[in-house]
Amino acid sequence: MRGSVKLIILGDVVAKIGRQAVADVLPRWGKKYKADAVIANVENLAHGKGITKKTLAELKEAGVAAFTGGNHLWRKHDPASDDIRGEFSVACPANDPRTIPPLRWQTIKTKGGTLFILSLEGQLAMHDEGLTSPFIAFDSLYAEMGTPKMLIVDLHAELTSEKGAFGHYTDGRASVVYGTHTHIPTADTRILPDGTGFITDVGMTGSDDSVLGVEKHIIMKRFLGEKQTFEYPEQGPAWINAIFCELDPKTGHCTMIEQLQEKLIIK
Repeated sequence: MRGSVKLIILGDVVAKIGRQAVADVLPRWGKKYKADAVIANVENLAHGKGITKKTLAELKEAGVAAFTGGNHLWRKHDPASDDIRGEFSVACPANDPRTIPPLRWQTIKTKGGTLFILSLEGQLAMHDEGLTSPFIAFDSLYAEMGTPKMLIVDLHAELTSEKGAFGHYTDGRASVVYGTHTHIPTADTRILPDGTGFITDVGMTGSDDSVLGVEKHIIMKRFLGEKQTFEYPEQGPAWINAIFCELDPKTGHCTMIEQLQEKLIIK
């Protein structure tokens, strides 16, 4: 669509191999799709859990403009620290009590106007204390943001039903609602009746020869009752999962949404 705002949105980027996959693929994708901005979920960025200044800098150098989070975002480096807030646009889950007001959403200037970026966490089966309803939080934040024309929402949630209901609940208000957290891309990209682009889960970027990005033998042993610390492959087959969206800056509606996926070998 001529004059549309074009976005590449990455699901959970997992560990070193995921960061390397982004660095290898994203510059080429950016040119191919002429993206105005790239957004990535980074809750698993630094060796599988949390963020560091170094790992965020790797993605920023690759072309990622803003970052969303999830339940593991606080595991290593506090996203509210001065060196993170001063250099990186991180939207923490706004319905998590650990999120300070300046990190409840982020904005990016685009040729079509201001793009608002909101991260929320699902309440069901997430086991985090103090989470408020993402539905009620969205209503409050949407008004507080001034009912923005262009708004994307990362719903970091376990249950597909919660993600699907949230997409319909925000239809016509959010430009795009996309799920993260479960690491498996779902085959349901679509535009909802009132103009919101939706997918239940974008999928992860990380090791393809793994279980959700974690070394596969460790997960198999855990299912057999042997507890082991998570480790993450650093080489070998990898995949990058994302969505590409186009937004009409006049209406804020999503006019196109499609899945992107590429497999590669990280050496």
